[in-house]
Amino acid sequence: MTQTLRLHYAPDNASLIIRLVLTEMGLPFETVLVDRTKSAQNSTTYLALNPNGLIPVLETPQGPIFETAAILLWLSERMGQMAPNPQSDERSAFLKWLFFASNTLHADLRILFYAEKYIDPSQANTLRAGIRPRLRHHLKLLDQVAQDAPDWFHAQTPSVLTYYVACMMRWMALYPHGSDRSWFTLADTPYLQRILQSLETRDATRVAITAEGLGVTPFTSPAYATPLEGSAT
Repeated sequence: MTQTLRLHYAPDNASLIIRLVLTEMGLPFETVLVDRTKSAQNSTTYLALNPNGLIPVLETPQGPIFETAAILLWLSERMGQMAPNPQSDERSAFLKWLFFASNTLHADLRILFYAEKYIDPSQANTLRAGIRPRLRHHLKLLDQVAQDAPDWFHAQTPSVLTYYVACMMRWMALYPHGSDRSWFTLADTPYLQRILQSLETRDATRVAITAEGLGVTPFTSPAYATPLEGSAT
């Protein structure tokens, strides 16, 4: 790759997943802060990169890429890392769970975090209460995958999916601010818990902790990022 990658990020947003993967792959990259306190994600400049106004965007030699799963898939294919290769018998299983993470788990998390965007604000807590059992079911399914310990879903040689799920579980323990989070208990998914514990010892995680102020146990006992500049997207 002849051009530098540029990650448009905000602390503890979905860009965290991309930062972890870029660092795990050993790729040089620049970062550009999208200051959510100033609604920079809605600026003309940022919307030219991602017309949806969501974080992250990764600028690449082929142009800007948005959507977390698209960035992860592009990186894994371009670099030949952190995913089964396209000819592997494991490729189909990896892809279905990667897109489950993106299209099902992450989509439902957005409803939990931003319920007021999907329904009348007076009904937001009712919507959140309804989505939590679905999230618990999603985690149960992923825990079963982790129990089988495929090569592409464990912490010893993490895939892009491993970090994706770890970050989403971090956010479940933190967001939305001031809302009931008693529904989420890490010990309910013991195989995922082991993955998160192991990821916290990896160099990529330690780098992200320093870069985004995530605290010493960002996955198993997370604290809010410092500085606070938004919530998970």
